[in-house]
Amino acid sequence: MGLNFRKSITLFKGVKLNLSKSGPSLSFGRSGLRQSINLKGQARTSVGIPGTGIYYTKNTNVKNLAKKGKEKLEELTSKKKGKAEEQAALPAAAGAAAAKGAKTTKAAAKAAPAVNPDLERNQQLVAEFEERIEAVKSVHKQSDGYIDWEVIKKGAGNNKELIPFAESVLEGNIDSYFKVIAEAGPFDDLLEFGSSFEVGTDDPSMLEIEFRVMSDKVIPENKLSLKANGDLVEKPFTKTEYYELVQDYVASTILRVARDSFALLPIQKVIIHAVDFKLNTATGNEDEITIVSVKIKRDALMTINFERIDPSDCLGGFEINEKFKKTSGFAPVDRLLPD
Repeated sequence: MGLNFRKSITLFKGVKLNLSKSGPSLSFGRSGLRQSINLKGQARTSVGIPGTGIYYTKNTNVKNLAKKGKEKLEELTSKKKGKAEEQAALPAAAGAAAAKGAKTTKAAAKAAPAVNPDLERNQQLVAEFEERIEAVKSVHKQSDGYIDWEVIKKGAGNNKELIPFAESVLEGNIDSYFKVIAEAGPFDDLLEFGSSFEVGTDDPSMLEIEFRVMSDKVIPENKLSLKANGDLVEKPFTKTEYYELVQDYVASTILRVARDSFALLPIQKVIIHAVDFKLNTATGNEDEITIVSVKIKRDALMTINFERIDPSDCLGGFEINEKFKKTSGFAPVDRLLPD
């Protein structure tokens, strides 16, 4: 979370020069949603709450990203160069072998097998597949910045007009909660993992959140690997592999939703319902069902080391309704009710 109080000079429409103690920066975009980058290479996405001066921010170090991109490019270039040198050396090796006779030529050919022309492409496809699978199981490892409403209430940045809004949030004004949620869009970056996020409450100490999982879009049906000769192998997951991956994906997304909810608002508990569509064989239609319903308390979540957990095992430590089988996946469950 960052509170942005700075002087700014409009250079031309949509672009501002910002002056602050940490140095100058440029910002781009419309009011309420802006991108900025400073001289240290730090990029920031800011979503403002109109009329309050509060900005909900996410930071990225552009220089680090550029460095990683450069290192990746150099690595790929080095691999290509090495392969080119190997291929260039093959004719010379073959010529030398020919001078020693037919037997030597055959031996040399066996010692220097032809390079698979699709090897690099296949390696890239497998790497992308593995990254996708890891991302599906690691949604919980990142979270939006924490907003300390108590600090804002005390007049952070010497901006007194923020104090009334912070007080209304800390007093449990539900309308203020929804204003923060609407402007900050805490679940927008989860739309590739879930859809139709709905948030509701009539209790200022909690939120109730429902979202639809998208297993059919998020989890691939087939897995990729390489043969020893570099050929690409694509074959279906086993039922156990597939459904365990779905379980981790759902659990990881639920944990991320909980983390973002606690980061944004001073609530003490969230009730999260994951829903999906399942074929009703009696009607031939797909019915919406609840597959996981869980209550998560702030204090319990704060004790978790998110870098080291198995998301499905972790979720099992909370009050939860879930019916899951490794060979058939999730079954419908009843929703947990607020206390």
